[in-house]
Amino acid sequence: MLVGIFGKTNVGKSTFFNAATQLNAPVASHPFTTINPNVGIAYARVNCVCREFGVNDNPVHSLCIDGNRFIPVKLIDVAGLVPGAHEGRGLGNKFLDDARQSDALIHVVDASGSTDSEGRPCPAGSQDPLYDVEFVEKEFDLWLTSIISRDWDKTVREAEHQGQKLEQLLAKRLSGLAISEGDVLDVLSKLAKAKKPSSWSKEEIFEFCRALRMKSKPVVIAANKADIPPADQNIEKMKKSGRLVIPCASEAELLLRRAASKGLIDYLSGDNSFKIKDGSTLTPEQKKALDLVKALIDRIGSTGVQQVINATCFELLKMIVVYPVEDDVKLTDKKGNVLPDAYMLRIGSTPKDLAATIHGDLAKGFLHAVDARSKQRLGADHQLKNGDVVKIVSTMSRG
Repeated sequence: MLVGIFGKTNVGKSTFFNAATQLNAPVASHPFTTINPNVGIAYARVNCVCREFGVNDNPVHSLCIDGNRFIPVKLIDVAGLVPGAHEGRGLGNKFLDDARQSDALIHVVDASGSTDSEGRPCPAGSQDPLYDVEFVEKEFDLWLTSIISRDWDKTVREAEHQGQKLEQLLAKRLSGLAISEGDVLDVLSKLAKAKKPSSWSKEEIFEFCRALRMKSKPVVIAANKADIPPADQNIEKMKKSGRLVIPCASEAELLLRRAASKGLIDYLSGDNSFKIKDGSTLTPEQKKALDLVKALIDRIGSTGVQQVINATCFELLKMIVVYPVEDDVKLTDKKGNVLPDAYMLRIGSTPKDLAATIHGDLAKGFLHAVDARSKQRLGADHQLKNGDVVKIVSTMSRG
């Protein structure tokens, strides 16, 4: 899974990236700090099944802390956008090229309205964050339209007169953008009911591309700088637009995670509170900063960064978490690791899908699966549920 972080330049994308990954991408209060994409690992957070089963787990590719399972998610922080990006203005072409493989997008927005359309600092409240949301989305849609529009008439004629499926031709054109034929067909079938694609105007082609982007690249709005007035009213305005909007304060999350890594506080990303450790010696500046963060968390419930990651995985991409094991009694792999893995799969996934995710050979030789709770056999088409613990039985080894 690849999640892109995008938005207008100089709104805190790299700070959000650093807060989510604990890396150190360059951050500065001027446009185009990010030129080359930053890539790192964040984590979705869920309640682990270890406590239900009463076991002490030792994950291999994920983390379990106090009954919370943290599952890796790959993030890419790309260059910011300015109006005209789809025509190459600013670093537009580079952004759009870097973001094309993303399964979902986190749109970081300056909810305080303190950066103009070019990313330059300005007084808080002087800009409309909803305008930023709309222009950034439109730039992506226009870029996608420019790709689709090339040889549109020829492509449609081939579909209509040579018996080829238009969704296949368009999916082939879009193969480098991680847009599936199924997504193309779904959008195409809805819009083509009213008018044949061969008769579409430029505006109708644009609407098709917009709907396709919304389907194939779902977006969550990370309403950053939620601690700066008048962010609250701007966030409500964005929510009323029907978008998924989550208030966040990336700098606050970054401060907490760094304080925790230094042993000053007890804090897990996504917690709704933190505790200063006994014996911690804080400077007056550190104490003041933590007091401000506490006031923020008391007001909005959290720093929002972990909530954005979780919303991307579980609300946008509709994922479930499944735990594969090789011994359904001891809940171990062949090395004795307890609950060693946690995989995120799309809702509707089957045991055979899980086998394919683990290793292609397991899927090739798939026989059945076993539910570790009920000990019942599960067929290849059985739909898995969130929190399932499953043993895969296959004629093939993982080798």
